[in-house]
This record gives sequence, C-alpha cells and structure tokens, in this order.
Amino acid sequence: MESTETFIYKLHKRFDKCVSDYALINEGDKILIGLSGGKDSLALVEFLGRKQRIFKPRFTAVAVHITMENIPYASDLDYLKNYCESWGIEFHHKSTCFNPDTDKRKNPCFLCSWNRRKTLFETAKELNCNKIALGHHQDDVLATLLMNMNFQGTISTMPPLLKMNKFEMEIIRPMSLIREADLIKLAEIRAFKKQNKNCPYEHDSHRSDIAKILRMLEELNPHSKDSLWGSM
Repeated sequence: MESTETFIYKLHKRFDKCVSDYALINEGDKILIGLSGGKDSLALVEFLGRKQRIFKPRFTAVAVHITMENIPYASDLDYLKNYCESWGIEFHHKSTCFNPDTDKRKNPCFLCSWNRRKTLFETAKELNCNKIALGHHQDDVLATLLMNMNFQGTISTMPPLLKMNKFEMEIIRPMSLIREADLIKLAEIRAFKKQNKNCPYEHDSHRSDIAKILRMLEELNPHSKDSLWGSM
C-alpha cells in the first residue's frame, strides 16, 4: 500500500510536470492565487508555496479571497490567512457583489463569476502581478470540454496557459494534470477546513450534471479521462 509521503511526493511531481510541460512559471513572476477556500485552491496554495521555496525559477505568490456580499458565504478568513502564511504566501481579502436583475440574458452564475473574475484582475493589477493561478484540476478541464462540445458545438476547453494580451496578464492552471480524486485524498490528509457556502443559484449550473457523465464514462472505460485528454 502506498504511503502518505509517497502519495504527496507523486502529487507534487505531477504538479511540477504541468508547470514544466506548459512553461507556466518564469523567472521573476509574481503570481496571484485565486483562493476560493475550497480543497482545490487550498491545494494550489500548498503546491505554489512549496515551489516558490525552490530558487529556480525565482517567483513570488500571493493569494486573494473574494467574497460575494449578496451570497451567503461564511468564510473563515483567519483560517485562510493563517494557512497561506504557513506556506509563505501573503493573503488578501476583497469583497464585491452583483445584481441578478441587471442582465436577464445571463444567468446568475455567469454574473457572479464575471464579477469575481473582474475583482481578481483588478487585484492582480493592484499588487503588480503578471499571472493569475486558478485551482482547476483535470476533471474541470475535461468537464469544460464536454460542456463546450454539447452546448457550444466546439472542441475547446480551459487551457493550462492562457495569454491575455489585452490585459497584459496570463492565466495559469498548474493543476491541469491532477485528478480531483487525488485532491480529495490530499484534503483528507491535510484536514482542510471547509468554508460554509450556501449559493441559491448553484442548481442552475450544468457542471454537476457533466461531472456525473464523466463518472459514467469512467465506469464504461477506466481510461476514459486519458482518452478524452488525448483527444484534445
């Protein structure tokens, strides 16, 4: 049976492979971590916190947690701050809000996400960051692929590296090669504290339905995720 130490070592090696394969981090980068407080973003803090202790390439990472004022979300800010600082990462907290009645053409999930992303970009600029790191894992990437194929008729997804020349910013997803099941296991090992979220719009999202389809595909073929990844 694989030891905890071996599991975590392999997980960090998987993270390093993604960073290396897609050239996600360069000398002198200042990276803003989008910290939701969930297991994925907490894992990302660990991965980047460990990596910034390595001298090559030299980079710094900071984290920002954004709360949406009009959605019930009891964030434990002290926990998030202490956790980030334990990995040598500076913590910032921002708040914003959205009005679901402003644009009936867009669902509330889109408006919420758009406002969070806007605040994330503004904070990155404010802190002189040139990259924003998001905690999407391989399952997220594959779910987006299936959603785009089904709803948009395109074979596309969230790339590990997205250069946004218009904003002079890069979006990186360093956990794109890591499975969600492994992050769930890491969360159990680290005993991550869950943040209390009660979103009234969460049922409007198709992402959870697509996640079920991914699990069904994996039942049909245990290597289905590898096949989907290879198809891109």
